[in-house]
Amino acid sequence: MSGGKNKPQYPRVAQLKTAEQFREHLGKEGIELEFDEILTSGEKSPFAKAHQLRSGNQIGNAFCILPMEGWDGTEDGRPTDLTRRRWRNFGISGAKLLWGCEAVAVRHEGRANPNQLLMNEENFQDFVELFQLVQDAHQEAFGRTDDLVIGLQLTHSGRFCKPNDKKKMEPRILYPHPILNKKFGLPDDYPLMTDSEIDRIIEDYVKAAFLAQKAGFQFVDVKHCHGYLGHEFLSAYDREGKYGGSFENRTRFLREIVAGIRAEAPGLEIGVRLSVFDWMPFQKGPDETGVPSVETEYNLAFGGDSTGKKEDLKEPFEFLRLLEELKIELLCTTAGSPYYNPHIQRPALFPPSDGYLPPEDPMHGVARQIRVTGELKKAFPGFYVVGSAYSYLQEWLPNVGQHVLQTGQADSIGLGRLVLSYPDFPSDILSGIPMKRGKICRTFSDCTTAPRNGMVSGCYPLDPFYKTMEEYSLLKQLKDS
Repeated sequence: MSGGKNKPQYPRVAQLKTAEQFREHLGKEGIELEFDEILTSGEKSPFAKAHQLRSGNQIGNAFCILPMEGWDGTEDGRPTDLTRRRWRNFGISGAKLLWGCEAVAVRHEGRANPNQLLMNEENFQDFVELFQLVQDAHQEAFGRTDDLVIGLQLTHSGRFCKPNDKKKMEPRILYPHPILNKKFGLPDDYPLMTDSEIDRIIEDYVKAAFLAQKAGFQFVDVKHCHGYLGHEFLSAYDREGKYGGSFENRTRFLREIVAGIRAEAPGLEIGVRLSVFDWMPFQKGPDETGVPSVETEYNLAFGGDSTGKKEDLKEPFEFLRLLEELKIELLCTTAGSPYYNPHIQRPALFPPSDGYLPPEDPMHGVARQIRVTGELKKAFPGFYVVGSAYSYLQEWLPNVGQHVLQTGQADSIGLGRLVLSYPDFPSDILSGIPMKRGKICRTFSDCTTAPRNGMVSGCYPLDPFYKTMEEYSLLKQLKDS
């Protein structure tokens, strides 16, 4: 359960046992992150606050489960027992908003791995059954589902496609990226997606959304984050044609998908998970700590400035104005990409096998996302905003999350990795049950290291189910080597 040979440079959150110790650490590191020392449970808890969307859908509380893949579907994109186990855990978590459950590809070539779920006519019934599985599990645990909102995250992995072989990338790119092309072995003249290819992908999104609604899902997420296709459009400043250059062209992909969904699946809610800001790609330095890939000016970060290491929210604000025009209410914030700057996207003390040691106390990454999300919520109060990057807070997650909700910096606290090890965390917090320390995610990153090495994802250190799998021993050998 250690982080392999990589040793942490910063104190572990579990060592910050008192509010005084936590506050002292934040002050020492210069991290602006406020929290409530006393938690409120029951109906008066900010976590218990319900919200009615403009569509009429009711979200019963302020916890959200973020989309998490297991790399455990079949080769033709259907769920397996491992997939169903994870979705059932989402249902019994106690959260009343499930943001997409996991990334589901809209076409085979756009899959991030050969075991990613795929929404099409052939697999439609499987998604009907997955939706019903979550409904039944939630009904059994909590007695009602009329205040449960379940979405499906639709995706095309773009630059990070691996549809046929876990070890072979088959990128579909919008423009030649001077750093990422080199990082992933692509020549400068690697072929770009044509406008007509993009047109067909838009049709795939609309078809997938139609099927999602038919299967029962209340909304779909048109994914614009983490370096995947939707996100890459936002930085396609130098692309020629109708999908690149101007802000209008770079958002055409989203606008045409939304128009198609509204025509073919009227009444289906639409959400967007957005990497609100991005930085330049980082790489492992001489001491295994992350360092910027280049020290020159960097102008390919949507929501970032020319240094590539700081936020500039001018265009993200413009993007949110567009979402308002499109009458989209659901917004889930995140940042960066797990492929090239994971420390700003998914703060962790221990990196995955292909990562780097954090170049800053990971708590900076948590505070940064909370701050930026708060700025967006203040400027655009009409959105129902779900925040991310909370898992690293560990024991202090409820205290920080409560303060965020109390002060209106977000409407819902999004939970990712934590739920893999502690699926009933929201239920415990809402009931005033003390956190189960043995189930708290310690960000060992095994859930990422495993799929990076061809294994299914899961919490190998803390989930007894995954400890019994053959992959547990293989993963331990990999980390010790």
